[in-house]
Amino acid sequence: MSEVVASRYAEALFQIGNENGTLEQLAEELRVLKTIFDENEKLVAFLEHPRVNHDKKRQFVNDVFQGFSENVLNTVKILTERHRIGSMPAIIDHFGRMVNDAKGIAEAKVYTVRQLSEGEKEQLEITFAKRFNKQAIKLDTIVDPSIIGGLKLRLGNTIYDGTISGKLKRIERNIVTAD
Repeated sequence: MSEVVASRYAEALFQIGNENGTLEQLAEELRVLKTIFDENEKLVAFLEHPRVNHDKKRQFVNDVFQGFSENVLNTVKILTERHRIGSMPAIIDHFGRMVNDAKGIAEAKVYTVRQLSEGEKEQLEITFAKRFNKQAIKLDTIVDPSIIGGLKLRLGNTIYDGTISGKLKRIERNIVTAD
């Protein structure tokens, strides 16, 4: 499914949650739903299978997801009927970004040569939240020994590269272009 279609479903859910004041509840339910879809590959295969009729699929969705709110349950049903259930994780990701944007929260990835301590992680979150003019930043730490030292932070399309390997590459480019 295209990113455009996934964003439309996510925007519809966001509007419903915003109007009803249930954004947090929807966000939590969708996080649980994403885990379910990520851990159960056969679930999507079953819900997309052409030989399983729509009534059985609808009953299955009602039975399996009965603890979820009506809005989430209806979304799963609609996606199943329209043969788009495989895009549920993309819809959930887009919804999560929308909720974070509304709260002034950004998600970023930080690449380091070793695992960061909680204090280091908190300090980076505070520093970059101020720099990006956000309420908060959630960091996902990725250990990458190839950077030799320092760190690299990626927030959307913006990259802050303070790694030794990055500095060496810049020096190499300067030497090559100086000739």
